[in-house]
Amino acid sequence: MQPILSNNYYVNFNEDAYKKLNVFISDYNPSAIFILVDENTNNYCLSILLESVETEAQIEIIEIESGEENKNLDTCSGVWHALTELGADRKSLMINLGGGVITDLGGFVASAFKRGIAFINIPTTLLSMVDASVGGKTGVDLGVLKNQIGLFSDPEMVLIDPLYLETISDRELRSGLAEIIKYGITYDIKLWNEILNFKELNIINIIKLIHRSIEIKNEVVTKDPKEKGLRKVLNFGHTLGHAIESYFLDSDDKENLTHGEAIAIGMITEAFISQKLLDFPYKQVKVIKETILNLYTKVHIDIDDYEGIIALLIHDKKNVGGQVNFVLLTDFEQFKLDCKVEKALLIDALNYYNA
Repeated sequence: MQPILSNNYYVNFNEDAYKKLNVFISDYNPSAIFILVDENTNNYCLSILLESVETEAQIEIIEIESGEENKNLDTCSGVWHALTELGADRKSLMINLGGGVITDLGGFVASAFKRGIAFINIPTTLLSMVDASVGGKTGVDLGVLKNQIGLFSDPEMVLIDPLYLETISDRELRSGLAEIIKYGITYDIKLWNEILNFKELNIINIIKLIHRSIEIKNEVVTKDPKEKGLRKVLNFGHTLGHAIESYFLDSDDKENLTHGEAIAIGMITEAFISQKLLDFPYKQVKVIKETILNLYTKVHIDIDDYEGIIALLIHDKKNVGGQVNFVLLTDFEQFKLDCKVEKALLIDALNYYNA
């Protein structure tokens, strides 16, 4: 696979990526290398990376607990203390080896430590490969409110090795597929059609879609790095999706949803809203719903949950002046930004998903 040039760094693939990593380490000559992992990537992914790294620099491993509930400032503080105790300085290099929690949090930690140290993202889940590790966004959650604290900061490079996908569950694989579905619906109908033609969901089929998905995100991000306009299209399905994800995360009696499971619900509901407000063809809404429900287990959302979910919308990062802004569709590959949606229609959309 050909490398993809982003604003200030390359996304490198497969064996070539490790060669580029070793060249960078040799040229940069870091005082020390700190690899951020969680318990899963420590057990299943770290050995793959260490076998490929060629360096005489001191390597230290910092482990945090996995899970969205640990993507917060308390965890950041723990990593900053660990870096300090291990003697990290401004010439240190951080390598973030993991899913979106690791790459989001690790990038933020590195960007803030001593006003910024170099970092590299090595995503190990499909979601982080096609979304979280690319685009320069770093950050953590504030309570259950997703990605409220953070900044834009580019890595030195991103390394994509599909071998890491063999270490994740089928559920995590499906979580990442939701972002690929989003790219197809909003930006590249060929990608969407490939998903429609899946005979079965497996790593081999999905690997074919990774490079194109990253190309799409990179194309959007390079045109609009600070999310002033076009980049907002990447939020399709995320407005209601994030609210649902946060609501379930904060609930004592509901199982947490993966990011992709929540975004899948968001895409169904926001496609329905698109039909009501912008005349997005209803037959396409049905295809989106049927396709997604064939890939994801349906989640029952109680009517009593609606108020709590809708209340969380006000905290969405896309909002301006207290107004909730949606990305909606007029057709596949055609969209409208900053759409306002009334509460009654939000309820109708949740009812449509539940029906």
